[in-house]
Amino acid sequence: MSFEVFSYESLVHAVAGAMGSVTAMTVFFPLDTARLRLQVDENRKAKSTPAILADIVKEEGLLAPYRGWFPVICSLCCSNFVYFYCFHCVKAGWLKGKQSTPSTDLIIGIAAGVVNVLVTTPLWVVNTRLKLQGSKFYNADIRPTSYSGILDALVQITRQEGVGALWNGTFPSLLLVLNPAIQFMIYEGLKRQLRRGAPRELSSLEVFVIGAVAKAVATTVTYPLQTIQSILRFGQFNAPADKSKVLSSLRTIKSLLVNRARKHGVLGLFKGLEAKLLQTVLTAALMFLLYEKITSCTFKVMGLSNSHYKKH
Repeated sequence: MSFEVFSYESLVHAVAGAMGSVTAMTVFFPLDTARLRLQVDENRKAKSTPAILADIVKEEGLLAPYRGWFPVICSLCCSNFVYFYCFHCVKAGWLKGKQSTPSTDLIIGIAAGVVNVLVTTPLWVVNTRLKLQGSKFYNADIRPTSYSGILDALVQITRQEGVGALWNGTFPSLLLVLNPAIQFMIYEGLKRQLRRGAPRELSSLEVFVIGAVAKAVATTVTYPLQTIQSILRFGQFNAPADKSKVLSSLRTIKSLLVNRARKHGVLGLFKGLEAKLLQTVLTAALMFLLYEKITSCTFKVMGLSNSHYKKH
């Protein structure tokens, strides 16, 4: 069976990527809670990740670090299914069995990321709101919200803020397609280096390490934009009035970046990076490990193990 667009192979990659990411995020979810709280609540002091989590548990209860788990998992599952499916569909159609290169992986990753952002941003806007709902903020200007679930949040945001609010943060998200694109470029490149000379299945340790390295680089490079993305999705900011949506988005991003840098210095743009790196690196490493194992087992069952590794 050849690797073609809309093939079983692309579906296997998509399902494996979704399952791996959901499992990994569930394991390391509290770390993401600490990161998001530091990004959005400017008045909360940046401490070590364990200290932030201890404060959250003390102030809001034992289950607080897992607040908003369900909407995040739903969003992540849909997002990674779309991303992995698009990535491997485009890659299969473009390469047609040829060896890939880092530049090709980067371009394909950007294309898959753009599709993913446009399709799944409303889910991420909702999950950001639900994840922060009921939290104790140090910033008194933050307005409390009351959503009963994903559908209720979608309806309330649409009624109160307009349909466009569901795509808050889309512009920085489109810029942030570089994050998974860089991640996949590094990951695929390291895989090719390790397999050079003899196509083989990588060990669990090899997959875990290269997944962690790829995500660490991608996250550090794009972190300031991720902070702005979180603030925009939360929706509690004053956007500059401008007829052009593109200019308005650019000015909003610039304004938020400048204001944060003025208040907290350049390092303020990286507030929460420790928690983000800890969470995202461990999550990505575990996700890639599960993804590779699921695809490997599935392809073996389908009788595609040899051709699969030769083509990748």
